[in-house]
Amino acid sequence: MADTGRVIDLSVEVIGDVETVWRAVATGPGISSWYVPHTIEEKAGGAATASFGPEPEMQIAGRVAAWEPPHRVLFDGGEGVDGLTFEWTIEPHDDNTCTVSLHNAGFGVDDPQYEAMIDGWKLFMANLGLHLEHFAGQAATSALPMVMWPVSPDEGWAILTGGLGIDEMPEVGDRLEVAADDVAKLAGTVIDTAPRRITLLVDEPAPGTAFLTSEDGGGFTMVSVWLYLYGPDGAAAAERDDPRWRAWLAEQAPPAQSP
Repeated sequence: MADTGRVIDLSVEVIGDVETVWRAVATGPGISSWYVPHTIEEKAGGAATASFGPEPEMQIAGRVAAWEPPHRVLFDGGEGVDGLTFEWTIEPHDDNTCTVSLHNAGFGVDDPQYEAMIDGWKLFMANLGLHLEHFAGQAATSALPMVMWPVSPDEGWAILTGGLGIDEMPEVGDRLEVAADDVAKLAGTVIDTAPRRITLLVDEPAPGTAFLTSEDGGGFTMVSVWLYLYGPDGAAAAERDDPRWRAWLAEQAPPAQSP
């Protein structure tokens, strides 16, 4: 694939020494705690797999193209494989913080996922910051249910928040508790909001973080309830509640629109 010059460059300042931040950015348990489940062979040329869902086609194989602990790691699709590359660099500072930077390249000229990935990476890098601030050294188990609806993002957000019985735009610091019947327990403190997004520091069903979102997927809307839960109780809750959230989201699906 020819280099189009189309890239995503983002950075975030996080709490932690360089070794702690490296483990969060470059190892399977670390990345799984704020992004999607990963398995990684921790060496140059090692295999890497990202799991975006339970289906076999959602298991994305890759490679550790560069491994330079504790400052730089590069993931790609493998030797001779065209596609996206993900380069992470860590710059430590004297005040127990680090700047984590992402250089995501390999996009085609009209790649439909480009804009959505910018928004997605902003969310995940914010979650990296929360992981290191509140749960450094721990590993989360994720539950990442998502549905795709043929509605606008605003309509998707109204369906999601209405079904859960919560405000569309709560205040930071508010206590949020899901009030819907037949859905898994979810409660915590609102720590950030944006149009069609709520970020929570969760205490039920276990300590962790959560994101409720409705995002433009280019012709459809992606509605998500993503949870990152810590400890043995968190692992049990994630395994128990993931299928319950998937079933509930499927039940909320709007009627198919006529051509």
